[in-house]
Amino acid sequence: MGDPPSLQYSTIEPVLSNRQIERIIKAVEDRFDEQVEFLTRLVRAASLRGNEASIQKIVSNALEERGYDVRSFAIDPARIGKDPAFSPTRFELKDSTIVVGSKRPRREGGRSLALNAHVDVVPVGTSARWRYEPFSATRDGDWLYGRGAGDMKAGLTANLFALDALSAAGFDLKGPVQFQSVIEEETTGNGAAMVLAEGFRADAVLISEPTDEKLVSANTGVMKFAITLQGVPAHPFEVAAGRSAIDIAIRTIEHLRQLEQEWIAERPISQPDFAGVDNPIALTIGTISGGEWLASVPSECRFEGRIGFYPGEMAEARAVRFESFLRKAFLNDPQLKGCPEPEIEWVGVKQGGYVLTPGSEAEALLAKAHSLADSCERELQRFVMPCYLDAAVFTLHGDMTSLVYGPVAEHIHAVDERVSLSSLLRVTKAIALFAASWCGIEAGTNSWTPRRTSPT
Repeated sequence: MGDPPSLQYSTIEPVLSNRQIERIIKAVEDRFDEQVEFLTRLVRAASLRGNEASIQKIVSNALEERGYDVRSFAIDPARIGKDPAFSPTRFELKDSTIVVGSKRPRREGGRSLALNAHVDVVPVGTSARWRYEPFSATRDGDWLYGRGAGDMKAGLTANLFALDALSAAGFDLKGPVQFQSVIEEETTGNGAAMVLAEGFRADAVLISEPTDEKLVSANTGVMKFAITLQGVPAHPFEVAAGRSAIDIAIRTIEHLRQLEQEWIAERPISQPDFAGVDNPIALTIGTISGGEWLASVPSECRFEGRIGFYPGEMAEARAVRFESFLRKAFLNDPQLKGCPEPEIEWVGVKQGGYVLTPGSEAEALLAKAHSLADSCERELQRFVMPCYLDAAVFTLHGDMTSLVYGPVAEHIHAVDERVSLSSLLRVTKAIALFAASWCGIEAGTNSWTPRRTSPT
């Protein structure tokens, strides 16, 4: 990945005085223990898919205490298949809602800002492999361990306590602000899509995903699929008469690995950020199940996975290429010829990728805030995330400037997920300074001081 294009930050007029910067940074530092306590509560709420109600109640209560206008709403299944911002799913979300808290300025004038985070988390796998219980939110030195600690409950607290700090420092934002706590980021992206469907827009959205304090310059499009293969069952006595669905699945996966290499080779010259990414396509086979009896040739096998593609193409067009590739493989491969065609389902995120055009004022202000929040005054680096991000929904379907920037985290989606608390502190400062710079600030009238909450 070559050097990022140079941004002339020095040409941006300073929008915050040194005194204002100092007050905002001190307000973040003064409340950081409370922020970590709140993060502990969030991590201990095991918000697996379909089980987000309890954590969203914690979030909505926190917003109401702070005087936000709070709305909670569910994902409308009627939009799936009709609204292009929504991805396919068959999973019913009965009790899970999206929470959005809004505040408007005393008078119009400043730019609007949305701060976004998701509360859904992926499964923990085998708990015994973890150093600490996955939902214990155990602190060990600079690290807080737990599923979702990094991805991305730490980012949610950064958003909330950044805004708290502005109020505690005696400032009000001049522009409208939204605090968005969404679901379904890990599976479909339909939480973000529903935020747009409900009419929420802003001049910029910042999503505090764990990015190692870097700014995402682009992400790949992503499609999530399920493939079911049919074999010919048989008894071991006449095993030659059967065709193993598991063997067919393995061969199919081998073909998909070839497809992955073909798509990697399509690396666009016009998007140099992808040059340094080893595998931006990242085919992943995440689950597999097959067979009916240990002493029978298996009749059926099903596996699920995801595959990426470069920005600039619609997901539907890429899905057609995927399906056509597999059909040809079953026609031409002697090991697959004569087998029933694979049943392909699209079962989650089905979105294009996006590129953050360099040189925007939003990026310049975030870069300045990032530098001010760090005693070493490091420059903000850009990098590609070859995965799905809700920023794609806001960029492609909401035409919003979308910044993805958050703390250092390790082992996300893996064993011993953890987030760096010192990094979280820096990121919270940066988000507070960015919000103040982007929206503008004025002397506050009703500064709110957060009360200390105990972890549960």
